[in-house]
Amino acid sequence: MSVTEYDDTDEQVIGSGWITAIAIVTIVLGIIAIAFPFFATIASTVLFGWVFIFAGIAQIAYAFQSRGAGKIVWKMILGLLYLFSGIFVMINPIEGAFAFTIVLGITIFLQGMIQVSLAFQMRWLSPNWGWMLVSGLIGIIFGIFVWSSSPLSAVWLIGTLIGINLLFDGIWMLTLHSGEKVTISR
Repeated sequence: MSVTEYDDTDEQVIGSGWITAIAIVTIVLGIIAIAFPFFATIASTVLFGWVFIFAGIAQIAYAFQSRGAGKIVWKMILGLLYLFSGIFVMINPIEGAFAFTIVLGITIFLQGMIQVSLAFQMRWLSPNWGWMLVSGLIGIIFGIFVWSSSPLSAVWLIGTLIGINLLFDGIWMLTLHSGEKVTISR
């Protein structure tokens, strides 16, 4: 009986026109958000409100569709909570921005933690992995900064931090995916 060894090496091409285009759009959106932080804050808060409205509608529809799969009352309460939260944010986007500040701080912090972890995994695959590491560390710092800032600074802070985060995300995407062939061995 013979044993055949398989080469467990995959070849990937990192980089494409789409990744470059997405990186450039991300950088431009970051610059716009930094230049107009109030509008970026209101836009992100309104987007967040719409997501909650759609999630509420979907949850209510799910409650009516799944009568035999548990208590319909709890599903309806959850759907109405989403729906009313979204409507509140849409009616009062500045007050919604204060609540959104907490959620955004947590999100940026967790995104930064994930990017730092991914950067260390990418250090053997790309010579530009340091940009991803810097972006992740900035995300961690900004997440902590958002948590510790006063609610009065939420209106300009969210837009500015979103802009800076988008800018650095675009930079690492642009530099990391430089079109080089990378060999991954398992």
